[in-house]
Amino acid sequence: MMSLADFANRLRKNRRHWRKWAGRRDISCYRLYDRDMPEFPLAVDWYEGEVHAQLFARQGRDPLELSEEKSVGDAICEALEIPAAALAFKTRQRQRGPAQYEKTGNPGRRRVISEAGLKFEVDLHSYLDTGLFLDHRETRALIRRRIEGRRMLNLFAYTGSFSVYAAAGGALATTSVDLSNTYLNWTRRNLTLNGFAEENHQLVRSDVFEFLQRAGIERRVYGLILLDPPSFSNSKKMQATLDLQRDHRRLIEACLGLLTPGGELYFSTNKRRFKLDPALASLPGCEEITDQTLPDDFKRHPAHRCWIFRQA
Repeated sequence: MMSLADFANRLRKNRRHWRKWAGRRDISCYRLYDRDMPEFPLAVDWYEGEVHAQLFARQGRDPLELSEEKSVGDAICEALEIPAAALAFKTRQRQRGPAQYEKTGNPGRRRVISEAGLKFEVDLHSYLDTGLFLDHRETRALIRRRIEGRRMLNLFAYTGSFSVYAAAGGALATTSVDLSNTYLNWTRRNLTLNGFAEENHQLVRSDVFEFLQRAGIERRVYGLILLDPPSFSNSKKMQATLDLQRDHRRLIEACLGLLTPGGELYFSTNKRRFKLDPALASLPGCEEITDQTLPDDFKRHPAHRCWIFRQA
């Protein structure tokens, strides 16, 4: 049975390893502990001197008591040599619907971090997630390499990090679609932080299914589409619920209809036990590329899977 001291020692060891690894790659935000010990089922991420820690509620077990949670938080602060104010500690339950995007009730503190020469606003306290999914670091870099001279459609855009990378990579234009004004405004701030003019980077508040239907009718086309939907959503702003396992084929087929010849659709999901529809998997342009998009610091517990669909 591992003790709190064992957990703290593991954090110190991991910190030394991942700090060297990140330094060689000019990475300043990364995962340094990912449920390494069953007794301490946490993910601990480093954000340029601040720490975002998520305790994963274990099925069939009670969550930690507040006193235990405080002890774990104290151990993190001591091991990583940070003040208590630099730690955001959250308990992560299995989320359905828009709960993962709702406020936690904690006071927010926006700050700007850097990644690959770009700037992004993050908030480690207000929401369950921070505004930048670190597990998609390599996916963002891939989009940046592939986008030059193309128009990009970013669906379920969240805070627009893919759109920022696309703009930096020489996209002719980007269109970011999301139902949330909160996240579209966050996207706007991220674009502004990096000096990208909004006239070339459209922000659209819309249900994605409705947007895809309109885009098909209007015969809009894009050279690259990024589709990274939630696993489930029953937002009141949507006409119907989204169940990714049930609906992914319809979403992907609609996106494929908007691609230019030679265009690329990148589809990613963090849904556990997800199964790609066999009809999609058999398409000649379909290839799973998770091994290219998953960073080393997320390989202990892979946070997503990713496919590319190439249009002939």
